[in-house]
This record gives sequence, C-alpha cells and structure tokens, in this order.
Amino acid sequence: MHPVAFQFGPFTVHWYGILVAAGFLVGLWNAARRAPVAGIPAEAVADMGPWLIVGAVVGARTLYVITYWREQFAQAPWWEVFMVHHGGLVYYGGLMGAVLAGLLFIRRRNLPVWRTADVLAPGAALGYAIGRWGCLLNGCCYGRACDLAWAVRYPPDNPLGPPTFPVHPTQVYDSLLSLALYAGLAWFFRRRRFDGQVFGLYLVGYAVSRSVVECFRGDYPPGHIHFGLTPGQWVSVWVFLGGLAILLARKRCHGGSTADRAA
Repeated sequence: MHPVAFQFGPFTVHWYGILVAAGFLVGLWNAARRAPVAGIPAEAVADMGPWLIVGAVVGARTLYVITYWREQFAQAPWWEVFMVHHGGLVYYGGLMGAVLAGLLFIRRRNLPVWRTADVLAPGAALGYAIGRWGCLLNGCCYGRACDLAWAVRYPPDNPLGPPTFPVHPTQVYDSLLSLALYAGLAWFFRRRRFDGQVFGLYLVGYAVSRSVVECFRGDYPPGHIHFGLTPGQWVSVWVFLGGLAILLARKRCHGGSTADRAA
C-alpha cells in the first residue's frame, strides 16, 4: 500500500486527498438527493458544499495541529501547519468546523436548522466511510499489532513511518461501521418523528462506533493516552452526550412533531 496515486510533473497526487475529496462529493450528492424529501431545495445543499468543505478542512487541520503540536510542529517550519495533502486531519475537528460553517450558511439562506442537519447527517456518514480508505492507503490511523487473517502490513518506504509488522486495519473497521451507520440513518430518515432526530442519532452512533475502533488503534504516542482513553475516545464522550442532549431537547421541544423552526 502506497500513499501516492500518481505524479504529474512536479506535482504529486496522493490517494488520501483523492478519497477525502471523493467522500465530500459523494456525501454532498447524497444529501442533495435527500433534501427535496424534507422540503429543502437540492441546490441549497450544493451551494452549502464549499462552506462545509472549507470549514471541515480548517477545523480538522486545526485540531490535528493542536493535538500533535509538540511532536510535529513546535520545531518545524511554520508552513508545515498547512501541508494537508498527505494527511494530518482529525475528523472531530472537521465535524466541528463543518457545523460552524454550515450554521453560518443556514442563517444566510434562512433554512430550517435541524431539518437541514437531518438531511446532511446520512451523507456525512457515507462520505466518512469513503474517506477512511484514504487513511488506509496513506499509512495513518493504523492499528495495534495482530496476527489475524485480515491484518495489513505497510511497506518500509512509507514516508509516514507506520509499522511494517501486521496490524489491525482500523481504517477499514471505521469505514465499515460508518457505512452501517449510513444505512441505518438513511432508512430512518423517512421515519423520523421530529427534526434533529437523525442528526442526534448520527452523533450518538458515530461516537459509539469511533470509540470501539479506537480500542484497536496503535498510532497514538503514549503521552496522548489519559486514564486509559485515547483522544478520540475522550472527544467521543462529549459528542455522545451532545447527541443525546439534542435528541432529548428536540423531542421535548416539539413533542414528536416534524415541524421545524428556523432557529
């Protein structure tokens, strides 16, 4: 497995960038197809795309730099902060950035907040499932050593330096669980009882699946494990509680109705 897809003169194109971009586009396409069912114009989702992409990339890179500042950036040239083409993005940071950027767009277009979030949630899970394969080819987010039949082994010339012994394909675990989450959310979308329910379930479901996968991760430096939990698991706790709070508050607010307000 190699991170480079092809080279075009002095430019190197990485599989990570290709698959993350593909995940964004497929997720947006999926949300645009679902939007009319909720009474939201499909073109509104398409117009929101650049906002979500910029917010996600800025948020994902910011959280990565904060998390690994001491190990990778404290002594490195300042421009390394912006070198995202070969990896170095944290999904939870991207989720927070996309949410903030999406809220700004929704306010500008006067769209119903929670109904729009429900439209986007299944596509987010689908796009993430695609993007995780970029991590597999890139050599980041790898797992602990194992001797299972489906273990993966990275080549010694991988520039990110993952282990060359067999490890858990945690990127594949994450992708498959997210694909199952997408299927569940897409099925539930037409059966939701109130606006915000699908988005809340997405947060809860992703937090649980991510915490499970984190148990098999092997790429965290020892100093990043606190009280036996990885950074991803600590954030998952708060995302789970946030999703649960949304479900309870929205149900209480609307009493099971799918009527939404633009606030």
